[in-house]
Amino acid sequence: MKYTLNLFLFLFALFTFGAESISLTDNQIKKICQREKRESTCIEKLKEKRYNLKKGNLIEIPVIPYKK
Repeated sequence: MKYTLNLFLFLFALFTFGAESISLTDNQIKKICQREKRESTCIEKLKEKRYNLKKGNLIEIPVIPYKK
């Protein structure tokens, strides 16, 4: 019984969240790239990654540490 419940929950989560991809908006991209030296290249790279993500291609996502 516990196995079937776990399987059902796993499949439910897989089908619910599997087809969606959350990408950054233009305003979020500009806000992130304000900290960079070359803002224009940063914006181009992030927009290209967003396009590839929407197409379904794998992308590499750098981790930006949070500073208070």
